Amino acid sequence: MKVLNSSAFQSRKSLPIKVMQFGGGNFLRAFVDISIQKINSATNFNAGVAVVKPTERGDYKALKSQDGLFSVNLEGYANDKFVQELTLVDCVQKVVNPYTEWDAYLSLAELPDLRFIISNTTEAGIVFNTDDTFDSNPPKEFPAKLTVWLFHRFKHFKGDADKGCMFLPVELIEKNGEALKDCILQYAQQWHLGKAFKYWIVHSCTFYNTLVDRIVSGYPKDKIEQIEAKLDYTDQLAVAGELYHSWLIEGPEDILAEFPFQETDLNIELVTDLDSYRNLKVRILNGAHTTMVPVAYLLGERLVKDAMDNVNVVEFIKNVLMNEVLITLDFPQDYKQQFANDVLTRFKNPALEHKLISISLNSTSKFVTRLLPTLKDYLEIKGSLPANITFALSALLRFYEGSFNNEKIDLNDKSSILEYFSNTWQQFRENDIDLNTLTSQILGNTDIWNEDLNQISGLTSNVTHNLSNIEQYGFEEAINLINLINQK
Repeated sequence: MKVLNSSAFQSRKSLPIKVMQFGGGNFLRAFVDISIQKINSATNFNAGVAVVKPTERGDYKALKSQDGLFSVNLEGYANDKFVQELTLVDCVQKVVNPYTEWDAYLSLAELPDLRFIISNTTEAGIVFNTDDTFDSNPPKEFPAKLTVWLFHRFKHFKGDADKGCMFLPVELIEKNGEALKDCILQYAQQWHLGKAFKYWIVHSCTFYNTLVDRIVSGYPKDKIEQIEAKLDYTDQLAVAGELYHSWLIEGPEDILAEFPFQETDLNIELVTDLDSYRNLKVRILNGAHTTMVPVAYLLGERLVKDAMDNVNVVEFIKNVLMNEVLITLDFPQDYKQQFANDVLTRFKNPALEHKLISISLNSTSKFVTRLLPTLKDYLEIKGSLPANITFALSALLRFYEGSFNNEKIDLNDKSSILEYFSNTWQQFRENDIDLNTLTSQILGNTDIWNEDLNQISGLTSNVTHNLSNIEQYGFEEAINLINLINQK
């Protein structure tokens, strides 16, 4: 079987580089690059990508050896049918490591067609570092490298307003485009690059905030033989992910004239208020994950896809979303209901091996950000507590005892939080405190919840009641009681 590279894949197109992409990891290749590939196929976008290595560690040797070629295997449900979609991506035209190819990196700034800058440098990547200098070649931080590049472009094209760029960072931080712009302007100020350059950044460049969503599982080692047989190439860079894809972009409509995603069936949308969509995602997708973990785990499940085969879990999560979360979101009913249904379908994906214990990382802080606002909003709207989210909180307290049915639970949270839960539950097991005291002590720990949850009307008594049912009847019967309440 042939090794995948340009010599073997002689039908690949030579494309003008219009996109510079900081990062060549699994997510960018299975989310951004395949999107560009599909836009190229459906429109006259005709865009090549130059991948730039943002960090010093590693060398992108594999990506270079395959001349930027790789395959993406997407699997998931579409119209109630399980679909496998295998695509050979050939839009990556160049791979540059600025740590060893600084001049080649700067020369990309001289390409007249280059208009888009995309990045995924992790949540810690968009930062300003006072230790970075203009002549470091390269500076440490990604925004510093980018500022040097932009200044080179500004000088090369003599400040031409038409040679500014559009920035689409996909790092998972709020207002990622604005954060990147602020860092660049800070470097411009610190390095004394001049008012004209700062004016060009502000008026000739456009920074879009984005929100992206796709589960990418990485190299498909269990299916690589099947994939390579279909490709008729060996591919050391094959990457797998779910079929579902969402890319929300906040900013001016100028982008549509040059990045024609609206002419495709890709789930890419230009929006005016990304914060509300972020809230939708956090409350529905992330909230569903956080409610699922302790409930499904204490029912004996260990994988998300297996949990979605458990009738009790499915009924519970549906009630959380449809009866409690959705009423707190200011979106058209059809839109938010479709989003919730899509989430449930994604959870069922048999191709994804999502461990519940992995998702349980820092579950207490996740409850605070993902579910507590919904609980409070529901209480204000309805005048009563949401029964399912309250039960999820109860299950979380029981989960954090650290063992269940004589089996240790490998919790992963701050050591101080885990120690507090362990000690408090031990006091209860040794009959030093009763269940109501245990509940009020845990809910009152402001180091865990950032506030005293006992102050929420009825919460302490409801959680105590749920924990009593778990202790007295067992977990399955306790959740059955909650599901019965929903049926009334």
